[in-house]
Amino acid sequence: MDRTEISTLGEFGLIKHLTENIQLTQPSSLKGIGDDAAVMKYAPGRRVLMTTDLLLEGVHFNLEYVPLKHLGYKAAVVNFSDIYAMNGTPSQITVSLGVSARFSVEDLEQLYSGIRLACERYGVDLVGGDTSASMTGLTISITCLGTAKEEDIVYRNGAKVNDLICVSGNLGTAYMGLQLLERERIAGGGDHAAVFEGKEYLLERQLKPEARRDIIEQLHQAGIKPTAMMDVSDGLSSEVMHICHQSGVGCAIYEDKLPIDIKAAEVAEEMNLSIVTCALNGGEDYELLFTCDLKDYEKLIPMDDIYIVGHITKPEYGMTLVGRNGEELELKAQGWNAFTK
Repeated sequence: MDRTEISTLGEFGLIKHLTENIQLTQPSSLKGIGDDAAVMKYAPGRRVLMTTDLLLEGVHFNLEYVPLKHLGYKAAVVNFSDIYAMNGTPSQITVSLGVSARFSVEDLEQLYSGIRLACERYGVDLVGGDTSASMTGLTISITCLGTAKEEDIVYRNGAKVNDLICVSGNLGTAYMGLQLLERERIAGGGDHAAVFEGKEYLLERQLKPEARRDIIEQLHQAGIKPTAMMDVSDGLSSEVMHICHQSGVGCAIYEDKLPIDIKAAEVAEEMNLSIVTCALNGGEDYELLFTCDLKDYEKLIPMDDIYIVGHITKPEYGMTLVGRNGEELELKAQGWNAFTK
C-alpha cells in the first residue's frame, strides 16, 4: 500500500482530503467544515455556532516560557475569536485535557484560573469537558458554542470584486513576541527582565492575545456587515487566500498599508528579519480580517484600529502583494503549518 506523508498535504490540504466527501444529512446542520465555525439551526431566527481547537505541548506551546495561567487564557480566547469571526457571540465552552504525571493539581489550578478569567471577561460559561491521563505531556481541547442572528452571520465566501480588504490591530507582533521568547530560551540564563524591558507588548500579544469583540461591536454600531470575514491565526497571506479561494476572487494587498507596530519592526530589524514577511506570515495575531462593500468606505475611515490594506479583484488577476514601489508579487501562504517538518 502506498504511503503519503502528511507533510506533503499540509494542515488545510489534509483537512480537505479527509472531509471533502462528507455530506450533511441533518436539517439542523447549515454549515460544516470550511469556515471559522460550524452553523446549526435549532430555532427560527437564531443560529448556533460551534468551533473547536486542539493545543499540544511541544507543537503549539512550550511550557519553558509559557505560564500555565496565560496558556489557559489563550486557549479559551482563540476559540472566542473564531465565533467573533463569524459575526457571532461566544456563550459556552467545554474543556478537555490530556495530562501527564509530571503535572500537579496546583498546575491544573493555574491553567483553569486562566480559562476562568477569559470566560469572566468575555461573558462565557464553562459548561463541561473531560480529562484523561497522557503519556506525552499536556493536551488541551476546547469546544466553543456561540449564537448569532441568521442575517448577521458572515462566512468566508462572500467577498466580491472591488470590496475593501480590512484588518484590525497590527500584524506580525505576536510572531515577534515568540521570536523573543525563543531567543531567550535558547540563550538560557541571564536577566530576562532586562532583555524584555520595553518589549512587554510583544510578549503579551504572543502569551495573552485578546479576541476582537470591540471590532465586532464597532461594525455593528456603524451598521456595517462584512461580506467575508475570518480571524488571523495562521498569517494574513494564508487567511486572505482562504477568502479568495472560497469566494472565487483575486486580491491586491498593499505592503505600505499593512499595520505594523513600531516596536515589532525594531525587534525584527535587530533579528535580521523582514517585518513585512512577519506581518504577512507570522500568525497568532488573532486580529480580524474582513472584506466590506466599497459603499462602506466613509464609515470605515474614522473607525478605531481598523485598516484598509487592499481590495478584491477579478479571479484572473490572481492574488498579489503590491510593493512600496508598485511592483507586484505573487501572494504566497507561508504561515503556520503544524505538519511542516
